[in-house]
Amino acid sequence: MIAHGSRDPRHAATVRALTARAASGRPGLRVETAFLDFDAPSVPAALERMADGGAREVVALPLLLTRAFHAKTDIPAVLADAAAGLPGLRLRTAGVLGPSPLLVAALERRLRAAGVRRRDRAGTGVVLASAGSSDPEARAVIAALAREWRRTGWCDVRPAFASASLPRTEDAVRALRAEGARTVAVAPYVLAPGFLPDRIARGAREAGADVLADVLGPAPEVAELLLRRYDEALRSPAGRPAAARSAAARLALA
Repeated sequence: MIAHGSRDPRHAATVRALTARAASGRPGLRVETAFLDFDAPSVPAALERMADGGAREVVALPLLLTRAFHAKTDIPAVLADAAAGLPGLRLRTAGVLGPSPLLVAALERRLRAAGVRRRDRAGTGVVLASAGSSDPEARAVIAALAREWRRTGWCDVRPAFASASLPRTEDAVRALRAEGARTVAVAPYVLAPGFLPDRIARGAREAGADVLADVLGPAPEVAELLLRRYDEALRSPAGRPAAARSAAARLALA
């Protein structure tokens, strides 16, 4: 499991809780956590440790919600460099996590835990607040997810971004309020706490959102999705991402 990493210790703790939950759902499967930056172990160190422990095949699973720079550039480069030094190790790369109905289910879980009741759905506007990306493919996935999620009964779902793109969380909160939403809820579309999730929370508070849900973290739906991406990678040609589908097709997956 490859996470981005953060100076914020909550990030690594949450990522490890998520990977532990996934591992508990597949007894006997060895699951390791690695980080691109800030935290240890690094991806090369984790792969070397697995190879030293007797592993002959490893699935590298990016803990990313969209296919943006880290998925397209950083992780492939790191894996290629690491694999070159471990010629006896067969390496497969899984697809990113999103989009998936399981992530929508996790978002719903977090909103319920924050106090959003099903009977209030029609009067509630939701801000789908992601970390943000300059990659147009990643932005399109977030926009498509917001459109699909709105069709489940919310009065509206607006995408927002903590960086790189507009609108910001606070702008989306104010727009929903101006449209007449009785309740405005912010649903962070991020896996773990850190700098950008904190920016999302700050924007929600400053704009007067009624509800701020928690990050996705070790939600059972996310843990199930990790194992699903692992299984998809094993069924795909070795060395190729298992989830190179369009956003629309991925959203249709059960």
